[in-house]
Amino acid sequence: MLWVDKYRPRTLDKVMVHTEEAQRLKNLIAQGDCPHLLFYGPTGAGKKTLIMALLREMYGVSAEKVKVENKPWKVEVGARKIELELTTVSSNHHVELNPSDAGFQDRYVVQLIIKEMAKNRPLDVVGNKGFKVLVLNEVDKLSKDAQHSLRRTMEKYSAACRLVLCCNSASKVIEAVRSRCLNIRINAPSRDEILDVLLFIAKKESLVLPPELAGRIVLQSNRNLRRAILCLEACRVQQYPFTKDQVVQTTDWEQFITEISNDILNEQSPKRLFLVRGKLYELLTNCIPPELILKRLLQELTKKLDSELKHEVCHWAAFYEHRLQLGQKAIFHLEAFVAKFMSIYKKFLIATFG
Repeated sequence: MLWVDKYRPRTLDKVMVHTEEAQRLKNLIAQGDCPHLLFYGPTGAGKKTLIMALLREMYGVSAEKVKVENKPWKVEVGARKIELELTTVSSNHHVELNPSDAGFQDRYVVQLIIKEMAKNRPLDVVGNKGFKVLVLNEVDKLSKDAQHSLRRTMEKYSAACRLVLCCNSASKVIEAVRSRCLNIRINAPSRDEILDVLLFIAKKESLVLPPELAGRIVLQSNRNLRRAILCLEACRVQQYPFTKDQVVQTTDWEQFITEISNDILNEQSPKRLFLVRGKLYELLTNCIPPELILKRLLQELTKKLDSELKHEVCHWAAFYEHRLQLGQKAIFHLEAFVAKFMSIYKKFLIATFG
């Protein structure tokens, strides 16, 4: 078992964020009720951990007895029949899925599949909780049509189910959905909190963790607790006993993006753009989110830019990030950003060095 799962908090008290909304939620659960919920915050802050602790608090250990299904669905839309396949994680009390996996067909998932799930009462009723919980991930990636359908589902089936929504950015969720939920922000853990967790795990595993190595792991994690724990475990596999100057490994996809940024900076030409396009497509086919690719690529490129160029490059990165949200083919917008950067950088080099 990975340390991320082995040392994951199981109870609500250990993971509950200290906010007024969180305390109100805890009081409602103690009374046997629960509103629709929207958890939002950065990656690795602990949203999923909090949701699982919440389910355990409501339904006991049976909420952890889950099964994973890759279930096909046939949706009738007028005269057409659309076939969808979604992966669900479910227990007798809850169902977890990611509607945005259906792409532009996400509204059919919300309109029909979630409605069908919401109609069904839970198989086991614990105490006075006669409702099933639907956990929907990445709701900020749903289309506007799907989010409006989600609002109607929340209203119509509120007696039979509660929705727990999870996302990184609440600003991308429509107001009609947010206003029907208890909104709880999960802040990224501080560097000191991450360091405390790493030292705790090292102690439990009987490891001697040098402060210098721990500090570099914390710095590289970028306040992502999950990533910090995975880095620590990777360092343990790579070499033990630890040394204070031990290299903290980065992920393969991050190294690949660093290589792409070097390709872009070394040459600006149609031939190099074609080469970069192939590498970007390889990242996408390996399920790296396009927004993450763009953000990481921008970070790598700006490391080697003069201050006068950074503002313009960031402007165009934001422009194409917005285009990513509107379009369907991510490769077009990523390639367009690279082409725009090459144009800006080539003009700068010509103006500077002639």
